[in-house]
Amino acid sequence: MLPDTTPLVDHPEPRIGYLMKMYPRFSETFILTELLALEAQGWDLEIFSLRTPNDGRFHPDLARVKAPVRYLQPGGVTAAHLMQALADYLADFGQIDQDQLSRLVQLPAREAAQALDLARAVRADGITHLHAHFGSVATTVARQAAVLSGIGYSFTAHAKDIFHQEVDTAELGTKIADARAVITVSDYNLRYLADRFPEVAGSIRRVYNGIDLDRFRYRSQADRTERPMIAAVGRLVEKKGFDDLISAARVLVDRGQDFRLGIAGAGPLDDQLQTQITELGLDGQVSLIGPLPQDQVREFVASATVFAAPCRVGGDGNRDGLPTVLLEAMAVGTPCISTPVTGIPEAIEHRRTGLLVPEGDVAALADALGELLGDAGMRAGLAAAAREQIEQEFDAVRQAAKVGDLLAAVHRPVELIR
Repeated sequence: MLPDTTPLVDHPEPRIGYLMKMYPRFSETFILTELLALEAQGWDLEIFSLRTPNDGRFHPDLARVKAPVRYLQPGGVTAAHLMQALADYLADFGQIDQDQLSRLVQLPAREAAQALDLARAVRADGITHLHAHFGSVATTVARQAAVLSGIGYSFTAHAKDIFHQEVDTAELGTKIADARAVITVSDYNLRYLADRFPEVAGSIRRVYNGIDLDRFRYRSQADRTERPMIAAVGRLVEKKGFDDLISAARVLVDRGQDFRLGIAGAGPLDDQLQTQITELGLDGQVSLIGPLPQDQVREFVASATVFAAPCRVGGDGNRDGLPTVLLEAMAVGTPCISTPVTGIPEAIEHRRTGLLVPEGDVAALADALGELLGDAGMRAGLAAAAREQIEQEFDAVRQAAKVGDLLAAVHRPVELIR
């Protein structure tokens, strides 16, 4: 039998617990932008992270986030840790429903302990709703903690948590069904999820990742580097298609095109891509410049002649949902070339707001790069239309308001055992 519940404290205003696998994470600037926009709109937030950050690089804008951050059992969890977490939960709540206990013990020890600790934090801090980013481990913990603490949860589904071959489809469907709302970041994602989970599709909403237009200001084509520069940004992984971009650079060199290509980012393909650059004789034109903080990424992209995002579907099914850095490049007025993968055509309309080439087509990518590098009028026209598109569809203020409206509709005061 479920325990009786009564309101712990009267919390007339919503307080949202934001849960991430790791916070802060250098590559997840879209989460940082959303948090700042929600706080600017008056939302009371508390941040929870399942892991401590393992990267010493941090964006300067992190200092602007007001919400406190709590790390939940971030290290290794033993049976003793789990038993202590359960004892602490029982001390606060008095009892646990047998069905919930059986669900809890089916989780890995770390996730079970984190759910117990998060449930206690919900009670102590007056949190009225939990929202997780990514439908993987963060949502697993949010779902269990929400049930244990008597509140609801929602989550944002992005890309790897939807498309990767290791995604447990049945488990994802259960998470969607139990959530009070689900957000995803493109219409492509929305259709994909609705096709696979038609019985719960009504709870899923598309909200694009937002761009802070005050920070990503439009820069005219005249205010660019003198030597043509192609910029690319992202993790050095298969789905980014950077090997195709390097091969296209070789084609441009053979055609006598003057340019340089900079690829900013880090990842497991670093050595492989550097070897490709050297073997193709491109050390003078192509550079892997490593990861950059957001302010330097902004300047790097804004000073470029062209931005390239030759995304593709990886062999493991992984793919980008709609790359935030592509939206940022459109915002600052750098004309973009990308591929029609997942949600990208929702931002890049071919020959109106950018150029699209087939994924994996090196020749078409080289042709598009050469065309843009050689046509200043085309660059100016695409850049202006792209900025207008970003202002209309991807403004962080508007997108955060949509998230806020959804949270306002689904949150409710805490109802817990005294």
